[in-house]
Amino acid sequence: SDSGSDSEDSSLSDSELQEAFARGELKPGLNVVLEERPKRRNDTEGLKQCLAEFSKQLSWVERLDVTLGPVADPVSQSASTSDAVDPENDFQREMSFYRQAQAAVLEALPRLRKLQVPTRRPDDYFAEMAKSDQQMQKIRQKLKSKQEAMERSEKAKQLRAMRKYGKKVQVEILQRRQKEKKNMLNAVKKYQKGLSDKLDFLDEEQTSSQGNKKGNASQRTKKGPNAKRRYKNQKFGFGGKKKGSKWNTKESFNDVSGFQSKVAHNKGPRKGGRGGKGGKKALNKRPGKRARQKMKNRAR
Repeated sequence: SDSGSDSEDSSLSDSELQEAFARGELKPGLNVVLEERPKRRNDTEGLKQCLAEFSKQLSWVERLDVTLGPVADPVSQSASTSDAVDPENDFQREMSFYRQAQAAVLEALPRLRKLQVPTRRPDDYFAEMAKSDQQMQKIRQKLKSKQEAMERSEKAKQLRAMRKYGKKVQVEILQRRQKEKKNMLNAVKKYQKGLSDKLDFLDEEQTSSQGNKKGNASQRTKKGPNAKRRYKNQKFGFGGKKKGSKWNTKESFNDVSGFQSKVAHNKGPRKGGRGGKGGKKALNKRPGKRARQKMKNRAR
């Protein structure tokens, strides 16, 4: 009997499927019968009852909850509601959060002071750090190494820029010299071929060389002695002029105050023997070697 009932149910289901397929209600794919979704409802009373079951009746100092709206805007002198704040505007949204936090602080601080709860950290407050000193030392070393690496890279960058600038200046100088040389060679060729009878390029070369010499001389005079030379001059003195110190000058040539006419014209007393040299030194002159030898022989 059970097998017969099963066959009837299967035959009925097959017939129903065939009829549904004929009507076009069946489509290719897996057909699943969906149950009707339950309707949602806002059970306010049930939610309140559930909240009352697990909520704890604690004092406010244990909860520290403050629910307030934003404080009055100092510009408009009115508290802006949530509808007036544009959620897409970042500045308005953050300012509304800030004013709401201000209102909570203004409400909570007097209540805490009334309950004699300290709100400021004392000067001698000491709290253990979340990280150990070894970890903080590693962090300091890491930061120091990063800073040194940045300084090294900055110095290397500056050196590269200076080298690049130096190469650029050197290339410009070489190009200018090549251009001047090329112009001079062209002028020489024109003069040799008789196309030009001017020798201005020689004058330009001479003036340029003289200008370079003057520039170098001015640089040398402007530079002056180095620090070591200045220190030695200060310590030992300059010592006066050595080379050319006996040369006549215009002033010494015109100065005749020390002129003696008798000495100049051989009228004064002579000093020494022949040729004005010798004198007492000539009289006390030591005899020669042979004369001394003869004197020794006579003494024997």
